[in-house]
Amino acid sequence: MSLSTSLANALSGLTASSRAAGVISSNVANALTEGYARRDLHLSSQSLGGIGAGVQVDGITRSVNVAVLADRRLADADAGNAGLKTGFLSRVETLLGNPEDAGSLAARVAEVEAALVQAASRPDSQARLQGVVDAANALTDHLGALTDDVQQARMDADAGIARQVETLNTSLVQIDRLNAEILAQRAAGRDATALMDQRQLLVDRVAEIVPVREVPRDRDQIALFTTGGAILLEGNPAEIGFTPAGVITADMTIGSGALSGLTINGMPVPSTDDGVLGGGTLGANLAIRDNLAPRAQRQLDALARDLIERFEAPGVDPTLAPGQPGLFTDAGAVVDPLREEGLAGRIRLNALVDPAAGGQLWRLRDGLGAAAPGNVGDATLLTSLGAALSTGRVPSSGDFIGAARSASGLAADVLSGIASARQQAEFRESYSVSRQEALTELHLADGVDTDAEMQNLLLVEQAYSANARVIQVIDDLLQQLVRL
Repeated sequence: MSLSTSLANALSGLTASSRAAGVISSNVANALTEGYARRDLHLSSQSLGGIGAGVQVDGITRSVNVAVLADRRLADADAGNAGLKTGFLSRVETLLGNPEDAGSLAARVAEVEAALVQAASRPDSQARLQGVVDAANALTDHLGALTDDVQQARMDADAGIARQVETLNTSLVQIDRLNAEILAQRAAGRDATALMDQRQLLVDRVAEIVPVREVPRDRDQIALFTTGGAILLEGNPAEIGFTPAGVITADMTIGSGALSGLTINGMPVPSTDDGVLGGGTLGANLAIRDNLAPRAQRQLDALARDLIERFEAPGVDPTLAPGQPGLFTDAGAVVDPLREEGLAGRIRLNALVDPAAGGQLWRLRDGLGAAAPGNVGDATLLTSLGAALSTGRVPSSGDFIGAARSASGLAADVLSGIASARQQAEFRESYSVSRQEALTELHLADGVDTDAEMQNLLLVEQAYSANARVIQVIDDLLQQLVRL
């Protein structure tokens, strides 16, 4: 081997060692950087005219376990979906309260029943009659507050859908732009791994909202497809469409056209959690707005209807004329089965018995349709009103089991249904979070190991020193040849 060939080998070794040191320093510096993938330097021997001419740097690649990354993204979407649903159900359960807690829905119903029993024991007592009015107003106010909270949750979910759609559209455009920049960098022979890190972060952001699969294309390009089969990025980014509603009432549904669904490039798509864009946080918000919250509202409305119908039943108050509302009303009127949506927010105590609304307390004792006060010692009607609450009755609507329930029992069933759904959601969330944590650990295991990088740096240092020594020796030999 000639001295010039040996010098070329040593110089190429210095170049490779320098590049390796740069890669290692980048790995160590970005060990805690989110989205950073460990860099690997690829080397090969090079030859010139069939003669070994040192080492050649083939390029720098990102070390990513594609299978683990894809599964972790799906786990992120599933965990986010389960977390939002559990949060909503826990919120409603807290608002309903435990039956033994003062101020809970079941306790409010029991307070009305207890107030009627107390009033029946002293029908002449104005204070006890006022206690019935206060307890009934507290119950209707509580049902109204629950309705407001449920509809607020729907509005929050609707606003969340709008924000996530905006994030989706922005991220897809940025990913498409990065695809183009990576292609340009590769064509120019420059390192594009930093752009790939940025692209991975953006795909991670999309995957939290909608579960996606990343499909590699030629020249380091990628395409994105949802697990439901929608194309988000293939050449050009898709545009997701959505129009927020702002204010939402109980009667507004996506089926009636009052609420917006999702579109992809202007084409409507199924806007449910099991649709083409479901499964992530976007699907969870759709489920809350269009499924979970309306289901909770239906149960509250069914309870309100049951309360109204109990006191409209024949024989409870003989003074009532046909078509006249009983103790509880639908905003002052009799209940309309065709207009049940939002009834829990409209239920009111009959103004005839409420002094604050111009009514008279004696009507609780003598009848809502009575023309004048009767015997102050007659507790017949008060006893009948109390029995109407405590008597078992099959509710006319709602997702109940169909068994006869007292008013308190029906209120407990509302809580039981929400609590059961919350427990199931928590179980699913626990599984999803555990899976997410396990896959995150696997993904991080492929990241930068600073100890291993420092060991590699020592080897690079030795190689650099060895190549530098070879150059020094060659220089000495050339100096001796020159002096001959």
